[in-house]
Amino acid sequence: MTTLAPTGFRLLPACFSRDQQVTLVRALADVIAEAPLFTPKMPRTGKPFSVRMTNCGPLGWVSDVSGYRYQPQHPETGRPWPAMPQVLLDLWAEVAGFDGPPEACLVNVYAPTARMGLHQDQDEETFAAPVLSVSLGDTAVFRLGGTNRKDPTRSMRLASGDVLLLGGDARLAFHGIDRVLRGSSTLFSEAGVGWDGRVNLTLRRVHP
Repeated sequence: MTTLAPTGFRLLPACFSRDQQVTLVRALADVIAEAPLFTPKMPRTGKPFSVRMTNCGPLGWVSDVSGYRYQPQHPETGRPWPAMPQVLLDLWAEVAGFDGPPEACLVNVYAPTARMGLHQDQDEETFAAPVLSVSLGDTAVFRLGGTNRKDPTRSMRLASGDVLLLGGDARLAFHGIDRVLRGSSTLFSEAGVGWDGRVNLTLRRVHP
C-alpha cells in the first residue's frame, strides 16, 4: 500500500490478482449486456465525453445537458441498473472504512485515445465516504492535485488490478487521466471480451 499527500489518498498496487481481474471483467461484460454503454454529455453545451460509461448498483451517475446527477435507471433504456458484482462490495467493505455499502459503481470505458480532465467528485450528498477506484486493462497515467484547481499536481501510473482510494482530505482532490498507454495489457483478450483500452470502476456513496 502507498499513501501519498493529500492525506487520505491510498494506492494499493496489484490489489486484484490476474485471475480475479479476468473474473471481474467477465462479470462486467454481463453488466454491460444488461445496461449498455452510453456516451455522457457535458451540461449546457452537450459536448460528448471521450469515455463511454454505464453503471451498476442502486444508483448510477449520468451527465447530459440538464446537468450531473444520480438516478436509479439507465438514461436510454429506462431500466434499473444491474447489481454490483459481489467482489466490489467485498472490496469496499475491506478498504473503504465506511459504515454502509456503496450505492453507485461507475463503469468508465476508455478507448486508447480517451482522457479525463482534472475534476472533483462532488455530486454526492456526503463526502464522508471515500471514492474507491479499480483499474482494469491498459495502464493509465493518473494525475492528482489538491482541493484547489491551482494546486500542484503529480502523476503516477495505474496498472490493471490497482486500487485507488480518495478519502479524508483527498476526497475532493482534483484528479484526472492524462492518457492511456495502448497495448500495455492483454487482460481483455485473456478474458475473451474483445475490448480495447481501459476500464475504470468508481465506487461511491451518494447519501449520508
